[in-house]
This record gives sequence, structure tokens and C-alpha cells, in this order.
Amino acid sequence: MCLTLGVRGDKGVVCGGTLDASDAGYITSPGYPLEYPPHQNCQWVITAPEPSQRIVLNFNPHFELERLDCRYDFIEIRDGGSDTAELLGKHCSNIAPPAIISSGTALHIKFVSDYAHQGAGFSLRYEIFKTGSEFCFRNFTSPSGVIESPGFPDKYPHNLECSYIIITPPHMDVTLTFLTFDLENDPLLSGEGDCKYDWLDVWDGLPQVGPLIGRYCGTKIPPEIKSLSGLLSLSFHTDMAVAKDGFSARYNMTHKQVSDPFHCSTAFGLESGKISDDQISASSSFYDGRWSPRQARLNNIDNAWTPSEDSTKEYIQVDLHFLKVLTGISTQGAVSKETQKSYYVTTFKLEVSTNGEDWMTYRYSKNPKMFHANTDPSEVVLNRIPQPVLARFVRIRPQSWKNGIALRFELYGCQIIDAPCSEMQGLLSGLLPDAQISASSARDMLWSPGNARLVASHSGWFPGPAQPLAGEEWLQVDLGVPKTVRGIITQGARGGEGTSSTDNRAFVRKYRVAHSLDGKDWGFVMDSKTSLPKIFEGNTHYDTPELRRFEETLAQFVRIYPERWSPAGIGMRVEILGCDVPGKPESLPDRTYLFFIFFSPYPRIPTASWTFFTWILQLASCYPSAYWLTSVPEQCTN
Repeated sequence: MCLTLGVRGDKGVVCGGTLDASDAGYITSPGYPLEYPPHQNCQWVITAPEPSQRIVLNFNPHFELERLDCRYDFIEIRDGGSDTAELLGKHCSNIAPPAIISSGTALHIKFVSDYAHQGAGFSLRYEIFKTGSEFCFRNFTSPSGVIESPGFPDKYPHNLECSYIIITPPHMDVTLTFLTFDLENDPLLSGEGDCKYDWLDVWDGLPQVGPLIGRYCGTKIPPEIKSLSGLLSLSFHTDMAVAKDGFSARYNMTHKQVSDPFHCSTAFGLESGKISDDQISASSSFYDGRWSPRQARLNNIDNAWTPSEDSTKEYIQVDLHFLKVLTGISTQGAVSKETQKSYYVTTFKLEVSTNGEDWMTYRYSKNPKMFHANTDPSEVVLNRIPQPVLARFVRIRPQSWKNGIALRFELYGCQIIDAPCSEMQGLLSGLLPDAQISASSARDMLWSPGNARLVASHSGWFPGPAQPLAGEEWLQVDLGVPKTVRGIITQGARGGEGTSSTDNRAFVRKYRVAHSLDGKDWGFVMDSKTSLPKIFEGNTHYDTPELRRFEETLAQFVRIYPERWSPAGIGMRVEILGCDVPGKPESLPDRTYLFFIFFSPYPRIPTASWTFFTWILQLASCYPSAYWLTSVPEQCTN
């Protein structure tokens, strides 16, 4: 065997080597995620220490090598320790390979580049293929089905990182209902999401990309969960210690019910119980346990919520689990069952957040809005929100009261996608890959266009110039195929994890929207009153999203041009709303899909919660012929 390791190419870059898969690690093209140098010939051999062990490779979806049938730039994987072993795959272009699993204890990887046309390259993670993994990575596309932990109903294996994705066709909702649930937990940690050992994360979209709906452990069955984005993901983590019985859940897909004329005034579920006790919290509650947050449900007959002291610093909070349109709040006071004394709130302020960390006091006419509430303990008083607001977390802060604070309430509104032709087009969920999000410029990797995903991103897009000019910078989304576009949600941006500086909390106050079918010929969304390009009102806070609708427009490419922005500069996160073009094939046909996703030490995705997806192992050798999300080749479905 002749194997050259540690080859030195242009710019003094060294690549290649012999690696032990005992400890998981990463292999990248030189310079990743920037362009790799020309004239590279890098070779790696990865080995597993035990004869019974196999190796699994998972690629970052940010994958870009020169095309041209893999003749010039490519990565090649062979099932063994030499460059003559059986070829498992030769890859180029911008299609990230699926998970690759060795049949033995070694894999040979070769990366070659010629003298021209470099790309961003590749990043992959290698590790030992874990026992139980064959039940660990599944895509679900049937109208209904059951998802179970590996080995269920027996105890699940140790050291698992499993991922399950439920993919709905267009115009369908998915509901997940847990039947049994038993994961190891720490009895000293009692709060929702306080999971130290084993846990199940549920995401509205792809893991670590879409918003986290909740983290669950212990024996309490999670509440019923619905997806807002049309894609629901579960990530299951186990450690090396105690194993429990695991979980079983049933999912069902149903056709979306859209009414036109559209009314956005549905009760969110405090009174009905649709909102669970775990979704309601408070700054404090009265010491005797009979005035807790769970008693703050409208028309609850057993007291109400009361804080430990009557103060304007106290609040009660609801996590709606999804970004929703809030249009109204009903409130009640209460009569104490013990003393027969009346208590009620007379005024309150409203605070909203998308992440539970960054809060905005609701304003109307530029000032914090004071809502007038009750004049007796029993009457239900409805306050409509003058300008409906998008929020996942809602806080009510009592400002004045009679005898003391006591509150029962209900929230009203709707989901964004309940309106006609208002389906999210994949930025929030991660269905739309980073390669289809571009910009005129970007400050650096942390604030690249790929970070411009509504809610999901921890940062956002910032353009490069320190002093940008109005109308010169733009953020562009390629929807992949022509769509009927009807609206845009914009949100400001902030610095990365742990950043507290207000310098990195930026938003766009006004913007224009352009559209194109080919990415070359552009037109603007017009103002019907002036016959000029419409100037849309943007954001007034870096966290709170704003929804703007317009006349249905046929477009594949959408550009947003900032016109005015905050003192901290231009910062944006977005989602496009729309639907498939009537009479044309669905953009995601009702078939089976492959997902190739992987988390690396590079761009936005933290490595602490490593997870990946792959197809059922029998299909591992079947590769897609289109993009990152694509139909399974027909020979793989027989």
C-alpha cells in the first residue's frame, strides 16, 4: 500500500493523517468554511480500535466542491484502510452526502482539488457507530405512525444520540401525542427542561436550527405538540449510566383548515387546559400553595394566581411553545375560598418575547400601553391588542389592584399559518438551506446570511459596511421554485451567545421588497396609493418580530432592501410567507425525502448537542440526484 499523509499544498496548508475513531472528531477541507486552496491531495485513514466496531461519517450540509462530474475537485470515501478499498462514494457539487457507515474497522478518505474553481469545501464528523443506532435515525412521511425509543418497550441503550424527523406534505399539520414516557432524570431538578442525564428535545424544524419547543425527561408525559413549520424533529440523548423504559408517541397528519375571511381570535387554551400547567409560570406565588400559577386559568373555580407580595415587579408568564399572533387578553379576579374576600387587578402591562430572554414591553403610540382590567372579582374583561403582536412568551405585569393581586386570564389570537397562503417557506425550520440565503455583504461568519433565520438564529444578518447606504444593502432568499409570496416577517438581530452589548442589537425600521422569477429581472412590491415601490414599516425592537402582508406576488427570489435602521445598524432575521402556485406541482411532493444534516464546530450550530439524521440503513447506499432535500431515487423505493 502506498499512502501519502500530511501533504502540503498551496499556502502551506497541511492536510491528511491517521485518526483513531475512539474519540469523535472532525475532518475539514483546508480553510473551511472559506474557499479551499488549489492543488490539494489530502488523504486520511480512520480506524476503530475493536474488531466489532464500525465507523460512521456525517457531513455538514454546508458542502461545496467544484461540479463537473467530480473530475477535478472531489472527496472520495473507501470502505477500508487503503486507496484501493471498495469505493463507497465520490462526491462534489453542493450535495452533502448522507451518513456513510463502514463495514469494517477502517475508512479511507481522499480530498482532491485542481488549479481552479474552488468552493467552501466540506466538514464531516467521524465517530464509532453506536449500538442501537439502527433504530436511531428515521424520517417519517406517512400520514400517521408511531415513534419509539430504541428497544422499546425494553430499556433503551446507553450513549445514544438519536434523531427522528416527521415531514408533512404541503397544506398539512402534524400533531404528536405521547403514549408512554420514562427517561432518567435528576430528582433534585424539578423545573420543565431541567434534564441532566437523559432527555428528549422536540424542535419545530430541524434540530439546532428550528426553535426548541421543549426538553423532556422523567415520567411526566409531555403535552400534545403541533408543528408550526410543517416539520417536527425529536432528538433523543442518553448517557452511560441508568437506562429507563423510554418513550412511545403517535403522530397524525391532518389537512390544514384555512378560512377566508380569516378571524384571528381563537382562545389559546388556558381555560380549556390545552395549555399545560408546565407552560404557566410566575415570578412568585403565595406561600400556602393555593394561589399558584396553574390556578390562573380563566373561570377556574379554585382561587387564582397571587404572588408572594403585591408589587409591580411581579408577573405571570405563559410559554405558547410557538410564535403566535396575540390579539386579545381576558382577565378576572377572584374571591378567596378561605376568607370570602375579593381581590382583582385593575391595570396591567404586557410584555412579549420570542425566546424567554429578550423582553419588550408592549407599546402603543410609542408609549408603554396600560391595559384597564377589572372592577370586580368575577366579571370577565376582554382587552383587545390595538396592534396584534407576534410572541411565543407572554407576561402580564399587574400595575394596580384592589385589596391585592389575584388574576385569572385567557389569551386569544391565531397561528401565523392559519391565514390563507401564509405557509412558512423554510427559513425558521431549516428546510431552506444556507446556500439559498445570500446578501450584498456580511460583516463576518457570525452574522452571515445563513444566520438570518427568524427566531431560530442566535444572531442574525449584519451587512459588511460600518456606514451602509440606504437601499444599497440587501438580503436575498431563493425559494427554489416559483411561489405565490404574500408576506414577510422581519426581526432584528443580536450578537452571539453570551453577547450583552447593545452595539450588536440592531434592527431595520423601514425596508422595500423586490421579487424575481430568475434572479436577474427584478420588480418591487408597489404601493397602490403612490404607484411607487412600497416602503414597509419594519421593527422597533431587536427581538419582537413584525408581520407585513402584501398582494400575492409570483416569485422565486425575494430581496429585502433596508432603508432606515437602528443606531446599532442593520440587523435582520426573516421568514417568507406564501404558498404553492395554483395549478403547478407542489414544491415538496407527497413522497419520501432524504435529509442530510450534521453539526460541526463551524458556523452557527453548537457542538454540545451533537446529532445527525440518516435514512433507514437499507437505503444508506442510495444517493439523491437533486439538492439537500430531495426525492429518493426510484430504485431505492422498490
